[in-house]
Amino acid sequence: MSTLNALTVAVEVASRKRDEARRLLQDAQGAQQAAQDQLDQLQGYARETEGRWGMRADAAVQPEVMFHHYQFMDRLGHAAGLQTTVVGEHASRVQDATRNLLDAELRLASLRKVVEKRQQDHERQQMRREQKQTDERASMQVRNAINGPHGQEY
Repeated sequence: MSTLNALTVAVEVASRKRDEARRLLQDAQGAQQAAQDQLDQLQGYARETEGRWGMRADAAVQPEVMFHHYQFMDRLGHAAGLQTTVVGEHASRVQDATRNLLDAELRLASLRKVVEKRQQDHERQQMRREQKQTDERASMQVRNAINGPHGQEY
């Protein structure tokens, strides 16, 4: 029975680890979504800026202004590239956290299965003991009925 108690403790620990793995996955997913939102915002701003400059294509623009615009767009593109890398790193973390959660869930399921089997084994042993005691009592009653109340055969 002490093995069953130890397994029950192991199930509780595995449950806490699974819950922690789930929390870490949710955190990683939240961070990935925030990084993706920032990337989307950068890309949207770049499209909007290009759109504004595109409308003025027929307008005469001084070379210095065009130089600054191109320089700004390069920096914006560089920032979007860096943010794309950040999003990829977060995707990798989400993948790792998902794998860790799956491992924790499998471990918990395995432990629960072992506990269930041990409980069934224990119940079977208990039923066998009870059946043996019942058989012994029945055997003694039959013996007493055959031998009479004073242990003598009739």
